[in-house]
Amino acid sequence: METRTSHEIASSASPPRNDSTVVVRHPEKAARPDNPVPRKPPWIRVKAPVSPEYQATRRLMRELKLNTVCEEAACPNIGECWKERHATVMILGAVCTRACTFCNVATGRPDLVDPHEPGRVAEAVGKLGLKHIVVTSVDRDDLDDGGAGHFVRTIAAIRAAAPATTIEVLVPDFLRKDGAIEIVAAAKPDVLNHNLETVPRLYAEVRPGARYFHSLRLLHEAKRIDPSLFTKSGIMVGLGEDRTEVLQVMDDLRAADVDFLTIGQYLQPTPKHHRIDRFVTPEEFESYRKQAVGKGFLMVSASPLTRSSYHAGDDFARLRAARAALLATA
Repeated sequence: METRTSHEIASSASPPRNDSTVVVRHPEKAARPDNPVPRKPPWIRVKAPVSPEYQATRRLMRELKLNTVCEEAACPNIGECWKERHATVMILGAVCTRACTFCNVATGRPDLVDPHEPGRVAEAVGKLGLKHIVVTSVDRDDLDDGGAGHFVRTIAAIRAAAPATTIEVLVPDFLRKDGAIEIVAAAKPDVLNHNLETVPRLYAEVRPGARYFHSLRLLHEAKRIDPSLFTKSGIMVGLGEDRTEVLQVMDDLRAADVDFLTIGQYLQPTPKHHRIDRFVTPEEFESYRKQAVGKGFLMVSASPLTRSSYHAGDDFARLRAARAALLATA
C-alpha cells in the first residue's frame, strides 16, 4: 500500500467542483507571503485513499450532491474514515464567509441554501448504514440565523428517516445571531460540538472573525439549555501556543461544563496558510490527554491525527458509557 504524507493526500483529496472553471479557494490569502510547508515527521503518515469503500463513499456523496468537510477541509484521515463509510457531511454549501488562516475550506460569496439538502443528508445516512452521523457547516454570517434553522431541519430529517442513528452537530459560533444556539440545542442532537480551535492569544491571527469568550459562552449556553446534551470542543496545537495556554483552555472548557475534548496537530494546507510552528510529539499529546482526564473531561482524544469527527461513533459510545459510570457512582 502506498504511503504518503497527510499534506500530499490533503492536496489531492478535493477536486475542483467545476472542471471548466478555475476556482480560487482563498482569494483573501493571495497577497500573503508564503510560509513554506515543512516536511512531515514520520509519525504523521497515512495510507493513500484507494480502497473500494472509499471510492463508493465518494461516488455516493457526488450522487447526492453533498459536500463533506473530509474533502473541503483536506482531512488527513479521509482514506481511513471513508473506507469505513464514515463521512462528515458539511451543510449550507462549500463556501465560507470567514477567512480563518488555518482552514482549507473555500472563502467567498456563499452558496444558496438548498431546502432539499436535509433530505439528502438523511438519505446518505440510510445508504451508508450509519449508526452515528456528524453534521457540520461553513460559517454563514450572511444568514439571519447563521444557518441554525437548517441544522434543525437536517436533524429532523435524519430523525424521521433513521430514528436509531445518533446525531452529532459541529456548529459554527453563530456570532451575533441571537437565539441560534437555543434552537439548535432544542432540536436535541446527541452531541453538540463547537471547536475553540486555538488559544485566545492567537485568535486575532488564526481565527480573526471569531471571539474566544463568545465560543465558550455558546458551549456553556448549550449545556444550560439541555443538561443531558453531550458537549464537545477541540483545539489544534503547533500554531505557536505554549503548554500553559493549552492547560488554561482545558480549564476554561471545564468551567463551561464541556464533556469531550479533542486535541490534534495543525497541518498547513498550503504555503498561504498559517505557518506550522512545530510538530508536537506523540509523547506530548499523551501528556495533554492525561492532564485533560485529570481535569474532569468524560472523554479526551489527543494525538497528531485527531480531528473533531475522527472515530466519532466509537467515541460517542464511550462517552455515553463514561457518563453512565459516573452517575452510577454519584
